[in-house]
Amino acid sequence: MSDKKQQPTKTNYTSYIIVFWLIYAAGALVATGYFYGVANEMIWDIPSFEQLENPKSNLATEVITSDNKLLGKYFRENRTNVAFENLPEHLIQALIATEDERFYEHSGIDIKGTLRAVVYLGTKGGASTITQQLAKQLFSDPARSIIERIRDKTIEWVISAELERQYTKDEILTMYLNKFDFVNNAVGVESASQVYFNKTTDSLTINEAAMLVGMAKNPSLFNPNRRPDTTLHRRNVVLYQMKRNAYINESQYDSLTQVELGLDYHRVDHSMGLAPYFREILRADLKHMFSEKDANGNYLIAKPDGSPYDIYSDGLKVYVSLDSKLQEYAEYAVSQHMGKELQADFWRDLKRNQNPPFSNQISKDQADRILKRAMKLTDRYRRYKARNMSNDSIDWYFNQPTEMSIFSWNGEIDTTMTPMDSIRYHKSFLQAGLMSVDPKTGEVKAWVGGINHKYFAYDHVKQGARQVGSTFKPFVYALAIENGLSPCKEVPNIPVTFKKGTWNLLSDWTPRNSDTTYDGNMVTLQFGLANSYNNITAWVMKQYGPPAVIDYARRMGITSKLDTVPSLALGVADIKLYEMVGANATFANKGIWKKPTYILRIEDKNGTVIKEFMPETHEAMSEENAYAMLQLMKGVVMGSKGPDGRKRGTGIRMHFDRPYGNIPWDRPVAGKTGTTQNNSDGWFMGVTPDLVTGVWVGADDRSVHFRSTYYGQGANTALPIWGYYMNKAWGDSTLAISKEDFEKPDNITINFDCDKVQDNGTPFDNSSSGGGSDEMFNN
Repeated sequence: MSDKKQQPTKTNYTSYIIVFWLIYAAGALVATGYFYGVANEMIWDIPSFEQLENPKSNLATEVITSDNKLLGKYFRENRTNVAFENLPEHLIQALIATEDERFYEHSGIDIKGTLRAVVYLGTKGGASTITQQLAKQLFSDPARSIIERIRDKTIEWVISAELERQYTKDEILTMYLNKFDFVNNAVGVESASQVYFNKTTDSLTINEAAMLVGMAKNPSLFNPNRRPDTTLHRRNVVLYQMKRNAYINESQYDSLTQVELGLDYHRVDHSMGLAPYFREILRADLKHMFSEKDANGNYLIAKPDGSPYDIYSDGLKVYVSLDSKLQEYAEYAVSQHMGKELQADFWRDLKRNQNPPFSNQISKDQADRILKRAMKLTDRYRRYKARNMSNDSIDWYFNQPTEMSIFSWNGEIDTTMTPMDSIRYHKSFLQAGLMSVDPKTGEVKAWVGGINHKYFAYDHVKQGARQVGSTFKPFVYALAIENGLSPCKEVPNIPVTFKKGTWNLLSDWTPRNSDTTYDGNMVTLQFGLANSYNNITAWVMKQYGPPAVIDYARRMGITSKLDTVPSLALGVADIKLYEMVGANATFANKGIWKKPTYILRIEDKNGTVIKEFMPETHEAMSEENAYAMLQLMKGVVMGSKGPDGRKRGTGIRMHFDRPYGNIPWDRPVAGKTGTTQNNSDGWFMGVTPDLVTGVWVGADDRSVHFRSTYYGQGANTALPIWGYYMNKAWGDSTLAISKEDFEKPDNITINFDCDKVQDNGTPFDNSSSGGGSDEMFNN
């Protein structure tokens, strides 16, 4: 019997195939159900349609000058949106080539890239598309656990698909570049372009665009400030990707990779850049403006939904009147005179004091109290108090050597000293304030509030008020001109005394001149103002009394406290530079006072104007009287003829051969110098047809000052800053600052040529009297 050959049994794969498809179907069903549940917020919360239409973002408010230059920003994130049409093509190409080659082919999720990432465990690139990265930027918070990471990745996919449905590809690219944080306070490609290359996005070169795109992989790692070599290598990787995707050719790649990064880094800091003092005043004004409510509790300036605007996140554009060139010239003028000339003289003078930088006129105990008050204003003191440290402990720490940075005109100095010594050191610096306005419009064109905002944040234009000295005298003379007194009215050069009991005087008061010499000669009012004779101004004050002078000053826009005392005529009052410049601009504006204005309009992020500003205005004096005052004040800088036939004026030095001088004699300039008691304050008001500019110089503490009037007078401390500023302004043809004289009114009846007329002024009763306080100012 023969054995039959046993046949192999065939494997039945049908069951395996069925199981496979069942598992696949179940998995697909679970996945579909899972994503359906996520998309419909059945598992986790996801952004709503409205949130996708209006993704969360912080847009910086921009401050823009009258010549359309970006002056600064207010921000939580330093971010400014840029439109797609302003994105250079090579920037888009670099981004797509490096981050998402199939960006225009997928619908938010790159399946091919995802599978590749899974198979190769991410070694051949990740799977996140540009859309996914945008979704992560817009709506994700850092995940801490694996469950949270799974959740976030799922939501990211869902949002990516939704973003692709809601927005075009170009819009997604734009949103991505506008949102990405390039570190160093550069959020969004527009801010990054300005921070790293000092230019706008549409001006980026291929290399610059490639560097910024390279940072997108890891901005902390590829930070050009900290790791320039690593960043350069990463930029070249981006260039390689551009070559690989045929956006650039081999020759371009070879040449571009040989170029350095070419950074022009501009650190973003509220204390840096043009006009930091102005920007801080503006910030406070805007915050106050947007917090104001009406009687019903509604915001006076509000969004369509009634909520207030936020200057740190709403992307407003604030257009201001400052001119970027004039602002640069103003800051140059302050630093040139203060840093390179005046401060050195001041330090030499201070060395002669017994307790520098304080004057010998105060005791050591008084100086110590000043330092102690200053200590309590420091951030260091506030930090110690926040820790509930005792006063004795704080005093001890303030007298221990500490590593710190201090200010110098040659740059910051890293040193070791006690915090108390650093306070004393910083008090030895003279400060300055400058404001310049267009008298015809009232618009502020330049604003310098101090010498360095980081170390001396106090603004000396609108925050600070100081004794104005003889710069107040034109208001007294303007009152006399209005009442018919001629500029050629002659007055004897003798002491003028206000008797005890008049204007509540407790004793007789006789103001003195700087040279204390009274020759008894007859001098004109014009000469008296030009040479700032205190006795002549006191004589004028006697004719009208302090109340009339105060009323006139109010008409000129002076709002600071003015005491009813005769010494008011010599500048005893503390007045802000902001007010003084506005008042002097009235003379150049034909007698019309306009409140200095620096905000022109505010627009929302869509360009809709939400508020426009017009200056307050009123007639303060007649055009004829305003012109008369300009002629009197010309004598300050052009000189006025005295009894000996010589022309003299306290500001005449501006025409001499000095670094700040050589102002041509035919330039239209009226002005007034001012110096206060003990030389604590120096002033100069310079008036031209197109620019009225005031300058103040002095230390933060009035007990810190020059010992002599030779150095401390306004003609030496403040006038040179004006000279540097105006020489720059006149020298810039693009500004078109007028060199023509002030416009003379028709049919003017006031005579200014005192050689052709003898005392034709209206006589007054000299027995009228006023009151006063102490012996006052030299000038």
